[in-house]
Amino acid sequence: MGILNVTPDSFSDGNQFFDGDAAFSQAETMVADGVDIIDIGGESTRPGAAIVTVEEEIRRVVPLIRRVSRLGVKVSVDTSKPEVMLAAAESGVSMINDVRALKLPGAMQAAHKSGLPVCLMHMQGKPATMQREPRYDNVLSQVLDYLASRVEACVSAGITRSKLSVDPGFGFGKTRQHNIELLDNLNYFKQLELPLLVGLSRKSLIGEITGRPVDERLAGSLAVALIAMQQGASIVRVHDVKETVDVKKVFTAMQKKINAYNLGDGNVR
Repeated sequence: MGILNVTPDSFSDGNQFFDGDAAFSQAETMVADGVDIIDIGGESTRPGAAIVTVEEEIRRVVPLIRRVSRLGVKVSVDTSKPEVMLAAAESGVSMINDVRALKLPGAMQAAHKSGLPVCLMHMQGKPATMQREPRYDNVLSQVLDYLASRVEACVSAGITRSKLSVDPGFGFGKTRQHNIELLDNLNYFKQLELPLLVGLSRKSLIGEITGRPVDERLAGSLAVALIAMQQGASIVRVHDVKETVDVKKVFTAMQKKINAYNLGDGNVR
């Protein structure tokens, strides 16, 4: 999943693709680089980001969704607002990616009405304040319980379970240690029996570990993407599509060899 933020203030690529033509050109590059899904967002969720009105968010994302959808690639919309979900659905989007897990008023109903697949993310607190001393008794069980409860709420609202995926929400109300524990135990979330989305690209965890600024976190981002794949992630959400696709190709080739060997072909080369 390639990240395409049509915002002036996202933590990594803010204002880089705020212009519609620049954003579409980036989408074309992602498609050429082998992206499977392009995730288009019109409102930054970094700590302290400005709130965007419904009208402005629709103005930012809908025209781009229409253009990118014609490239023959799946498009997801990164939003929590029900009005944006429905406008995006009418414009050809293939998936809803909601950091608030359909908790805003009307979001659950909008997602159900759209009939689209939905990714539900865990977040402790609100974007503006989520990184102010986040605390957990047990980060794994609490994140799992939250996601399980949101899945149950969706199913009760009529959303088919097979249309759901989950995201533990790296960096959304988590300390460095919380993030490391989640990454090291992604298999823990397999008990939900749903696809797992992981978004760690260029995030502060990588900066804290490596000491690198946002624009120098490619190597760290590739490392955590590979770890996520090894731990069973179905979708990795990234800024650097071409490089991550190469990682995926190598990982997939090695997995095929290992699987073949485990099936009894000791002569695999």
